[in-house]
Amino acid sequence: MTAPWWRSAVFYQIYPRSFASSRGTPTGDLAGIEAHLDHLSWLGVDAIWISPFYPSPQADFGYDVSDYCDVDPLFGDLDTFDHLLAACHDRGIRLLVDLVPNHTSDQHPWFVAARSSRDDPKRDWYIWRDGDPDTPPNNWIAAFSPVPAWTWDETTGQWYLHLFLPQQPDLNWANPAVVEAMHGVMRFWLDRGVDGFRVDVIHGIGKDPELPDAPPELAGIPQAGLNDTPQTHELIRGMRELVDSYPGDRLLLGEVYLLSTRRVAQYYGRDDELHLSFNFPPLHTPWNGPRWRQQIADTRHYIDGRGAWPTWVLSNHDNVRHRSRYGSEARARAALFLLLGLRGSPVLYAGEELGLEDAVIPPWHVVDPGGRDGCRAPIPWTGAPDHGWGVTQAWLPWPPEADERNVEALAADDTSILHLYRRLLAARKASPALQLGDFAEVDAPDDVVAWRRIAKGPGAGDRVVVVNMGAEPATVDVAGTVLVSSDGQGEDAPFTGTVRADHAVLIEPAGAR
Repeated sequence: MTAPWWRSAVFYQIYPRSFASSRGTPTGDLAGIEAHLDHLSWLGVDAIWISPFYPSPQADFGYDVSDYCDVDPLFGDLDTFDHLLAACHDRGIRLLVDLVPNHTSDQHPWFVAARSSRDDPKRDWYIWRDGDPDTPPNNWIAAFSPVPAWTWDETTGQWYLHLFLPQQPDLNWANPAVVEAMHGVMRFWLDRGVDGFRVDVIHGIGKDPELPDAPPELAGIPQAGLNDTPQTHELIRGMRELVDSYPGDRLLLGEVYLLSTRRVAQYYGRDDELHLSFNFPPLHTPWNGPRWRQQIADTRHYIDGRGAWPTWVLSNHDNVRHRSRYGSEARARAALFLLLGLRGSPVLYAGEELGLEDAVIPPWHVVDPGGRDGCRAPIPWTGAPDHGWGVTQAWLPWPPEADERNVEALAADDTSILHLYRRLLAARKASPALQLGDFAEVDAPDDVVAWRRIAKGPGAGDRVVVVNMGAEPATVDVAGTVLVSSDGQGEDAPFTGTVRADHAVLIEPAGAR
């Protein structure tokens, strides 16, 4: 059987506020994305995921949705979206939209009705509890905030639950009417032709009906510890059944923010829940060979071991960019070999192909309550003062070195990290072994992570990847030809057996043809 497209795909996350503006405005938009699709085609990505662009008061920059079936004028309109979708498909690029099912905005008509009266038909669409106005119903603390995960509503004299900001009340997925309404949202976008969903905090939708106190270490992240219930998995199965009813291998890619690969793996179900799930422990793993080998082993055991397909991600809109975390461009270049060489589907974050670091945000320019502004800095397209945006001051400060570290400048430099991304993406696309092949660890020194990707069939061609995370050169016993090197040196030449510090190579082993 042919593998579904998403198993071999390379995904690329776009944060629309920060990608590109088509109107000379400080904030990016959907037409700005369309204007730069040729960059993504040139780079070689297969699918894009666009963070929320729905109507929103923007308390959490679009993750507080006030209408799931429209486009915020900040980003365009539905015609703009349809044009973008068609332009993606014309280039062979799939498009995922961000579904936010756990909560709405407090300005969504559903919640406006729900808080108007205890007797309103929408009241039970959210989670309310009686109690003393001075004592929240449990000890949960809202994410990205020091406040309780409960807000007292003076009008109706009850508490409502919000795992995130008070402006983001949680939906009550125990109510069948909520399930049907959110399924209707999914049908709206699937009927328009989207290729699937990245689903925000999907593991939070099913709550323990008792809403018990959390252990102290989990009170501040209740969505990460308390909602792993049978109800949650049943709800996800319903979403999967809906997506699978559409033609074309539509995709359900879930954000399961649990820092345990064993628990993440449970959200694949028996191939009846998520098609793909983000696995975030590697994103939090330092540049350390033994730690990375353990993460790879955990992924193989818990996800591969149940016949599911892993994902790999090193940066996104919620975390410090890996170029900043790892401390050098050399390490950021070598890290790409982890993303594109390991067995699974990689998810790139817009701007990492430029080797961007987080922007430095002065105190007077902080806008995000969770402190995530640095990784959301606008993408510099040119070296001009406006960096291709039409305004010199975008909604956030530019990332470091934007005058030199921009698409225009790096595209003109064959030795740049941008060209490394393109070369390695092309090498992956040309290799059945790297796309879908099996995995075997290769003996290597402690600071080195090395593996072989094994493809079946005539002419499939095995590949070996070696990443040296140590401070000294290391020797690995592999004979073959270097296809791609993280600094571009030694390509198309025999592998010498030595890998420099903070360096990686992709090798065609001898006899692999």
